[in-house]
Amino acid sequence: MIRVLVVDDQPVVAEGHSLYVRRVPGFEVVGVELDGRSAVERCAIGGVDLVLLDLDMPGMHGLEVARALQTMPDGPDIMVLTATRDVPSMRGAVRSGALHYVIKPFSFATLRAKLLHYASFVAATTGEREVLDQGEIDAALAALRDPAGPQLAKGMSKETMVAVRAAVRSAAGGLSASRVAEIIGASRVTARRYLEHLADTGGCERVPVYGRTGRPELTYRMRMLPAPDA
Repeated sequence: MIRVLVVDDQPVVAEGHSLYVRRVPGFEVVGVELDGRSAVERCAIGGVDLVLLDLDMPGMHGLEVARALQTMPDGPDIMVLTATRDVPSMRGAVRSGALHYVIKPFSFATLRAKLLHYASFVAATTGEREVLDQGEIDAALAALRDPAGPQLAKGMSKETMVAVRAAVRSAAGGLSASRVAEIIGASRVTARRYLEHLADTGGCERVPVYGRTGRPELTYRMRMLPAPDA
């Protein structure tokens, strides 16, 4: 049984994550902590294999928690669950030992997939022994990853989604479905379907453009990061 500590400063969110974990075979929740310092103290006691860690918490930021856990002998593994979307935070989490970086909000299916991949990694790396060859190492690391990526709706292709993401990312001010269709060489209906999927899953945001007759035209752009505190 893999023992999980849930760390999130919002009690309702922490409880929701705990309920998800309890639904996955082979995992048990051994505690819930609402701040970083308490999480570090709980892990120092032992009996925790995996920490589901929020980043933006008052007092002790999640990256500080992750670095503290990395200094513990036989410390727990870390999976970041956060609403923080900026690339520096993602890179910081990876450098601090995070095995996964999951954007909130997410579905049960998403967390379940990450946990099961983690369980496969644990199974492949258990025991004090030498690995046979590079292939065994590669297979163990691959167990952490989902080669298919997030689930797409029926009839949607990963290649087209990659193209749509690249198109939206290329224009900071946003693009209409018609313009994206031109860029990727698809119909407007197809482009709009992929853009709506991206918007629904948090990959981009819808921005209405006013000033013309009739209904405002929707454009799609990468989500804007909040301005840093002054």
